[in-house]
Amino acid sequence: MRITIILVAPARAENIGAAARAMKTMGFSELRIVDSQAHLEPATRWVAHGSGDIIDNIKVFPTLVESLHDVDFTVATTARSRAKYHYYATPVELVPLLEEKSSWMSHAALVFGREDSGLTNEELALADVLTGVPMVADYPSLNLGQAVMVYCYQLATLIQQPAKSDTTADQHQLQALRERVMALLTTLAVADDIKLVDWLQQRLGLLEQRDTAMLHRLLHDIEKISPNKNALVSIFQLFILTATGNMSLCGLKKECLIAASELVTCRE
Repeated sequence: MRITIILVAPARAENIGAAARAMKTMGFSELRIVDSQAHLEPATRWVAHGSGDIIDNIKVFPTLVESLHDVDFTVATTARSRAKYHYYATPVELVPLLEEKSSWMSHAALVFGREDSGLTNEELALADVLTGVPMVADYPSLNLGQAVMVYCYQLATLIQQPAKSDTTADQHQLQALRERVMALLTTLAVADDIKLVDWLQQRLGLLEQRDTAMLHRLLHDIEKISPNKNALVSIFQLFILTATGNMSLCGLKKECLIAASELVTCRE
């Protein structure tokens, strides 16, 4: 799996150099920087000893959104206290999650925030999953270079795996599902419920490929029909149960048959 490291507005050249050195040591090669030119300072190369190729190939973007333009799955680092309704994983827990994603996605990104303030709420909202390093004490915290090393060490096995040959058709499934869910929320007149939208979008990022495909099929059937609101709400509730892992696919199929009969009745 291709994993890109993204540093958002790093202020210190030494931290960029340390991050590049950690990446090189663990086999990572692609570094992107958002809203900063600190990597152009000489101190970057002094600290990144032996990692000049990574510094030479840094790509700079004005915003995090633009830096994620070709990324299928985004993981952002932050303190657990800021996770709110997001799913929050430790570096160890990220490994099986990304391993499953690698079977149907080709490109993931690991985003690190500013040294002093981290990522903004708007930037965190762009992530599929949030993560942080468990600490025995809140202070002193890890600096940027140390944090990059922890994650690169933990995720190194993923980039060593050969790329799957059949991911092209599947890698945009998640983004398409998010868009279809938002359309459904709009139909239900609940798209303004920020808490619900944020929570649901984050849970969608945890779905495995088969569950994502199943929900696409369900939404396809919903979009073909114009049911009354009660029947649509019933199906949406089933959708929520499946997205949160509270209903199996078999259970979903059974309940959808019942809901579908209600749709047909309403249509008649």
